[in-house]
Amino acid sequence: MSRTSSVLGLLAAAALACSGGGSGGGNAPGSLGGAGIPGVQATVACNGSCPQQALTTAQVQTIIASAVAQVQAAGFPPAVIAVVDRVGNPLAVFQMPGAAATTTITSQRGVSTGLEGFQVPSPLAAISKAGTAAYLSSQGNAFTTRTANQIIQQNFNPGVADQPGGPLFGVQFSQLPCGDLVKPPLANMEGPKPMPLGFSADPGGLPLYINGVPVGGVAVEFDGLYTIDPNVSDTDTSPEEQVATAATNGFQAPDDRRANRISVGGITLRFADDENTVPASRPAFSSLPGGLVVALPFYDGVLRPGAQLLTNASGIVSTTFQGQPAEILVNSAGAPTYPPKDSVAPATSAGGLTANEVRTVLGQGLALAARSRAQIRRPLGSAVRVNISVVDLRGNVLGIVRSPDAPIFGIDVSLQKARSVALFDQTTAAASLAAAPDLGTTLGMPGVLGTQPFSQYVADLSAFTGGQLTLANGIAWGDRSIGNLSRPFFPDGINGNPNGPLSKPFAQWSPFSTGLQLEVSITQLALILCPFVAQIRALVPGHVCPAPPPVPAGTCTAPSLSTIRNGLQIFAGSVPIFRGGTIVGAIGTSGDGIDQDDMVSFLGLFNAGQALGGAIQNAPPGIRTDTVAIGGGNLRFVSCPVAPFNDSTEQTPCLGK
Repeated sequence: MSRTSSVLGLLAAAALACSGGGSGGGNAPGSLGGAGIPGVQATVACNGSCPQQALTTAQVQTIIASAVAQVQAAGFPPAVIAVVDRVGNPLAVFQMPGAAATTTITSQRGVSTGLEGFQVPSPLAAISKAGTAAYLSSQGNAFTTRTANQIIQQNFNPGVADQPGGPLFGVQFSQLPCGDLVKPPLANMEGPKPMPLGFSADPGGLPLYINGVPVGGVAVEFDGLYTIDPNVSDTDTSPEEQVATAATNGFQAPDDRRANRISVGGITLRFADDENTVPASRPAFSSLPGGLVVALPFYDGVLRPGAQLLTNASGIVSTTFQGQPAEILVNSAGAPTYPPKDSVAPATSAGGLTANEVRTVLGQGLALAARSRAQIRRPLGSAVRVNISVVDLRGNVLGIVRSPDAPIFGIDVSLQKARSVALFDQTTAAASLAAAPDLGTTLGMPGVLGTQPFSQYVADLSAFTGGQLTLANGIAWGDRSIGNLSRPFFPDGINGNPNGPLSKPFAQWSPFSTGLQLEVSITQLALILCPFVAQIRALVPGHVCPAPPPVPAGTCTAPSLSTIRNGLQIFAGSVPIFRGGTIVGAIGTSGDGIDQDDMVSFLGLFNAGQALGGAIQNAPPGIRTDTVAIGGGNLRFVSCPVAPFNDSTEQTPCLGK
């Protein structure tokens, strides 16, 4: 079946410590230097304590003018340029005359399943790229879409065979526009906002900083490909990255916080390959060729200033939580969005979680993070900054809290992780998956876009594990376990081996076609994008797309999978919460390192159980996935870092718990 007829069928059936300032003449960041070039920021010492900043409309205009000037000076094709604030609000999406209207999603591996080959609006790609850079960065680390590219692929580093997958394998399908945690675009400035295409790994998105404080991101799109870099052993020529780098001039990340000053497992991360500077001559914004994009579901054509983090308008404010400095989500009036609360009825046979238990779990997790050493934060020895979510067995949020300056992306991801574990750990998981219509079943087109019935994934899982994992026999999963079996090679990183049962075979796998993770959400994603993709509209009878759900839609999955309504996540950092021998909920963590995420969830829950007199605890050791042996080795339940604390020499804090 052709992709054209597949998409037509899909749409027809889917109708359902601070110092800063500038050098180079003493110009303040974002101001013009003597030759018309913004002053370059000095290295600053921020690590979560510097006062928050926000972009002004004049600064947004400066950033766009810098990008346009670089395009013109270098003779590059006309570009689409997006600027977003710290919580993902598009502040400007600018389109030069003649800029390509669409860009093609491709891994350039010849894969034809999943989202591969879809043509999507260039402005949506640019927003996702800018938002990715903004959401990944903090006062302690500055990451780009090139950094994201490095940490989501089948090997880490990409292009180096027989190495495990990237540490954030699967994060590209977070911040989805159909999720219920992300806030509706355009209604107000309250974040976090969704990314139109999820997280991006296409180089050309960079973070923006003022006085060492992240204030957003900028990205450009003009090469016609929304793609990845499959080999990071070389230095690429990347025109989009040149332009994005020029756009950050005067708003660039401090040198000491950039990804290329940070290593993971001995591997140095990448910041940008093709850096350049803005030309000395730059036009005024009012004279730029082109204009602001209008009529998008994620941007309305209005040039606006950014929301300042830790104000009600941003949706995130600072507080004290269980004696710890913290941040929480609020609405635009300042009311907490996810305060600790009791489990939503019906309760489990063991009883649900109480608000006090949720509060204790979150507080113990924060306290543990504050003692622990971050993996991906400068300076070395900085404390871990995390986002922590607790859910009940129906995926209802019972509480969310953040360490100060935790990365924004981890808010949605921590909830995805907790919900994924809450689904997989219940004996009803197999039945829930079987009851959910996959794309092919919905359309009456088996195998459309390489999808398969969810019940087939369950059957493959059982066969692959010799009947040890059936999603109905009460085995306790951690999100690390889900990730173990969602890789295109098993064991992870042994290239040429068969895929895990929750993944596509490698010939059909790419970061845009992962297997079960994507397929539980692909129908809703296509429905949301349909009205804004000319290629798709033309395939619909009468050229009118079915009415899309609101953006965000409130659920990325079918009703029987509403437990994971903001999507399935497949990298480490979540464990189930038990009362006695019965699961009652789950905790998910996302922040400064995946082993640290595992530890905050697992050991934080253990500490909470101790504080509560044993009322709740981790899963009994005898039923955890690390008792499951496959192919000469065991799955992992969690993996805590060795000697993780700044205030203790303890070597293996999770052992025996």
